[in-house]
Amino acid sequence: MKNVMVTGGAGFIGSNFIRYFLSIETDIKVFNFDALTYAGNAGNLADVVNDPRYIFIQGNICDAEFVSQTLREYQIDTIVHFAAETHVDRSILGPRQFVETNMMGTFTLLEEARKFWIAESNIPEVAKRFHHVSTDEVFGSLAPHEPAWTEETPYAPNSPYAASKASSDHLVRAYGHTYQLPFTITNCSNNYGPYQFPEKLIPLMILNAIEGKPLPVYGDGQQIRDWLHVQDHCEAIYLVLKKGRVGETYNIGGVNQPANLTIVETICDILDEVHPNTAPHKKLITFVKDRLGHDRRYDIDTKKINNELGWQPRHTLTLGLRDTVLWYLSHLDWVNAIRHKQEYQGWMDANYKSR
Repeated sequence: MKNVMVTGGAGFIGSNFIRYFLSIETDIKVFNFDALTYAGNAGNLADVVNDPRYIFIQGNICDAEFVSQTLREYQIDTIVHFAAETHVDRSILGPRQFVETNMMGTFTLLEEARKFWIAESNIPEVAKRFHHVSTDEVFGSLAPHEPAWTEETPYAPNSPYAASKASSDHLVRAYGHTYQLPFTITNCSNNYGPYQFPEKLIPLMILNAIEGKPLPVYGDGQQIRDWLHVQDHCEAIYLVLKKGRVGETYNIGGVNQPANLTIVETICDILDEVHPNTAPHKKLITFVKDRLGHDRRYDIDTKKINNELGWQPRHTLTLGLRDTVLWYLSHLDWVNAIRHKQEYQGWMDANYKSR
């Protein structure tokens, strides 16, 4: 692992991963390949931009010629693939972009990696790896007493987003089986933490609350999710890259099961303490029309990564949420730069005004 291409490295999880990766590895170069679409922000990595091991490349993963050129020019031996459209609500309003980016973009990366690493036998002396970052949403939805998803659970995606990610997972496995492309896959639960785009549940609740705006909760708020701090996720991916078995899939989760309403109420309690001038915040909770086809419950079994690689999350949900609230309160300039963009305002209006 010498020349590592991180796709979507200017996004939420990708930027946190690059920062963590540079902090723990010394003898590597990281090539951040990002199209800088609405959720990409080069400023997420302002603190490493002068690190000689870090190179930013603006590019689209669907551009086969440019992907090929990048692999060859920088002799890429490892691809960590974060780049994706990820918001379920956006996939419901506009699924085409999810098919193009998540499916065709992944196909393009796989095909160009196959040509460069296998068909042309470039950099044969270096171990190669294609690591694909995926989601637990590919497994569908659980009834109240069903067991948590394992790596062997059949796929049953319900949203356009989940279907596009399931398709990309299948493509990665197919390239491994057919062409012997060395791969690993991780399926993670809902991430939260610093630099998350403000349209997602946790930052949206924090920012609306401190401004005295309604806190929109879908349906009855009893949808259950597993929540994973982004730092824990980055550490898990790094372990999979270093110690994970080629051709294997690993589930990554925060080992918790709160309802969405509980998450919102916990954020309100934290803000009542650290930002009391707008308290009480729970009075802002507003129940709105539910998401179409909203999955009821997620739960992810992490025994495999724990037993094989020794990973477990370090952040409890309560402390992780508190740290996240404090991060957003101390980075309002970062938030405001995003929220003032026309595309962001248009999306928020399209998604919430009709609810």
